[in-house]
Amino acid sequence: QGSGATGIRQFCLPSVLGAMPPKKGAVEEKPGPWLLGRFSKNLKVGLVGLPNVGKSTLYNSLSKSHHAEAANFPFCTIDPNETRAFMPDERFDWLVEQHKPKSEVQPYLTVVDIAGLIRGASKGEGLGNAFLSHIKAVDGIIHVMRAFEDDDVIHAEDTVDPVRDINTISSELRIKDISDLTGVMDNHMKKKTAEATKTPQTKKRWEENLASYEKILKFLEDGKDARNGMDIWTNHDIDVLNELQLLTAKPVLFAVNMNLHDYKRKKNKFLKPIFDWVQVNAPGSAIIPYCGAMENDLIELDAAGTAEKLKELEVTSALPKIIKTAFNMVNLINFYTAGPDEVRAWIIRKGYKAPQAAGVIHTDFERGFICAEVMAFDELKEKGSEAAMKAAGRYRQEGKTYEVQDGDVIFFKFNVTTSSKK
Repeated sequence: QGSGATGIRQFCLPSVLGAMPPKKGAVEEKPGPWLLGRFSKNLKVGLVGLPNVGKSTLYNSLSKSHHAEAANFPFCTIDPNETRAFMPDERFDWLVEQHKPKSEVQPYLTVVDIAGLIRGASKGEGLGNAFLSHIKAVDGIIHVMRAFEDDDVIHAEDTVDPVRDINTISSELRIKDISDLTGVMDNHMKKKTAEATKTPQTKKRWEENLASYEKILKFLEDGKDARNGMDIWTNHDIDVLNELQLLTAKPVLFAVNMNLHDYKRKKNKFLKPIFDWVQVNAPGSAIIPYCGAMENDLIELDAAGTAEKLKELEVTSALPKIIKTAFNMVNLINFYTAGPDEVRAWIIRKGYKAPQAAGVIHTDFERGFICAEVMAFDELKEKGSEAAMKAAGRYRQEGKTYEVQDGDVIFFKFNVTTSSKK
């Protein structure tokens, strides 16, 4: 490269949710829950559930460590633990194989272990307010559901009933949202006179916000979660929801903790009721069965030992699926820098333009952005090299308005003429 340009090769993860490529002439995808939430690359998912359903055990398995004290009583996790769950990624592996770099930084998902929620948490029961604030700080929720019976593991409600448990949690989150929104509306009403006397525009804005607040409040009071109203939310409602950051606006997936026997056959008496509940209350959300006890036994094993143990048990681990699904659930995608020195995965939110993606590496890349030279990863793998892509005319230039796609390989050019702060 000349002194005025610097290139970085970057690649993105494919969607793991089974999305098919758009057909020719396809319209822009329908606004979905992905429009809700923070437009940030620093997104996290939280493990949420009643005490002793297996959250901390799952957390330990995801982080391959004993960060969370998996003790057999409520509230053994009060301050949320946070870890990086590394994500299996064939594209990353392919790049490593091609470049054989000195350093590898693989893709990951930030996971937070949040203490067990109990009935009455929204009113402060059992340290409830602290727990709910921890949930507020994450961007997606993995509901950990206990679907195994074991007399040695106590349950907060004495009996095992995952649908009752998820109803308890959903109700607590909704009650908290109603309480928070009512407080926001009270403050909003106090500003009525001041806003009405400023300008016609401020009066109109005040009225629009009030209309959205009232619409969202009624939806919640009807027993519905905010994320399920995408068919009725206007663009203004979505802006308001993103300011409110309601707990029930966060995307969810359901990790169902089973015993090994049931996990191997993917059946037990709890699964059908869970499935039916999710179809009604969280349509489109993933349900992923896993065996917490088995995953816990694998924690101390290395990759070879884990593979050997899984072969012996004749099962596969559900953790890669949980990580990938959660990563996509909060609308994150990866791009990569790749070369002989390092192959590295960078994380961006779906919807980032090329300059924003460049800025994740360094602010100078965004400030001095010239263009992005883009290749689709699948094509690159098929052709085998950058040179072959150029020869085939599949190496294209994109400007500042280009939205980085899953599977893109980008060579950034930038030029900074003024001195920059490091």
